[in-house]
Amino acid sequence: MLTINVAVLLAVIVVWRLRRRTEARSRFDEKVTVVIVLALGVLLAPTPVGQGILDILGQLASGVTQAGR
Repeated sequence: MLTINVAVLLAVIVVWRLRRRTEARSRFDEKVTVVIVLALGVLLAPTPVGQGILDILGQLASGVTQAGR
Protein backbone atom coordinates (compact mmCIF):
# COMPACT_ATOMS: atom_id res chain seq x y z
CA MET A 1 0.00 0.00 0.00
CA LEU A 2 1.36 3.42 -0.95
CA THR A 3 1.20 6.20 1.62
CA ILE A 4 2.06 9.80 0.83
CA ASN A 5 3.25 12.20 3.49
CA VAL A 6 1.08 15.33 3.24
CA ALA A 7 4.05 17.62 3.97
CA VAL A 8 6.06 16.08 1.12
CA LEU A 9 3.10 16.41 -1.24
CA LEU A 10 2.64 20.08 -0.30
CA ALA A 11 6.38 20.73 -0.75
CA VAL A 12 6.24 19.25 -4.26
CA ILE A 13 3.19 21.39 -5.07
CA VAL A 14 4.93 24.55 -3.79
CA VAL A 15 8.06 23.88 -5.86
CA TRP A 16 5.96 23.14 -8.93
CA ARG A 17 3.90 26.34 -8.49
CA LEU A 18 6.95 28.54 -7.88
CA ARG A 19 8.74 27.29 -11.00
CA ARG A 20 6.17 28.98 -13.22
CA ARG A 21 6.92 32.42 -14.63
CA THR A 22 5.83 35.35 -12.47
CA GLU A 23 3.96 36.99 -15.36
CA ALA A 24 1.74 33.91 -15.71
CA ARG A 25 0.40 34.14 -12.14
CA SER A 26 -2.86 35.80 -11.21
CA ARG A 27 -3.61 37.33 -7.81
CA PHE A 28 -5.74 34.28 -6.97
CA ASP A 29 -2.85 32.02 -7.96
CA GLU A 30 -0.53 33.88 -5.60
CA LYS A 31 -3.03 33.67 -2.74
CA VAL A 32 -3.44 29.92 -3.21
CA THR A 33 0.35 29.50 -3.16
CA VAL A 34 0.57 31.48 0.10
CA VAL A 35 -2.13 29.32 1.71
CA ILE A 36 -0.33 26.13 0.62
CA VAL A 37 3.00 27.41 1.99
CA LEU A 38 1.35 28.32 5.32
CA ALA A 39 -0.20 24.84 5.54
CA LEU A 40 3.22 23.33 4.82
CA GLY A 41 4.74 25.45 7.60
CA VAL A 42 2.09 24.32 10.07
CA LEU A 43 2.77 20.68 9.19
CA LEU A 44 6.56 21.04 9.45
CA ALA A 45 6.76 23.19 12.59
CA PRO A 46 6.33 20.45 15.24
CA THR A 47 8.59 17.94 13.46
CA PRO A 48 12.34 17.51 14.01
CA VAL A 49 12.89 18.88 10.49
CA GLY A 50 10.88 22.00 11.34
CA GLN A 51 12.80 22.47 14.58
CA GLY A 52 16.09 22.10 12.69
CA ILE A 53 15.01 24.74 10.18
CA LEU A 54 14.02 27.04 13.05
CA ASP A 55 17.40 26.55 14.73
CA ILE A 56 19.30 27.25 11.50
CA LEU A 57 17.26 30.40 10.79
CA GLY A 58 17.76 31.56 14.38
CA GLN A 59 21.53 31.12 14.12
CA LEU A 60 21.54 32.91 10.77
CA ALA A 61 19.52 35.81 12.18
CA SER A 62 21.79 36.15 15.20
CA GLY A 63 24.86 36.04 12.93
CA VAL A 64 23.43 38.84 10.79
CA THR A 65 22.59 40.84 13.90
CA GLN A 66 26.13 40.38 15.29
CA ALA A 67 27.67 41.38 11.95
CA GLY A 68 25.56 44.54 11.84
CA ARG A 69 26.94 45.86 15.15
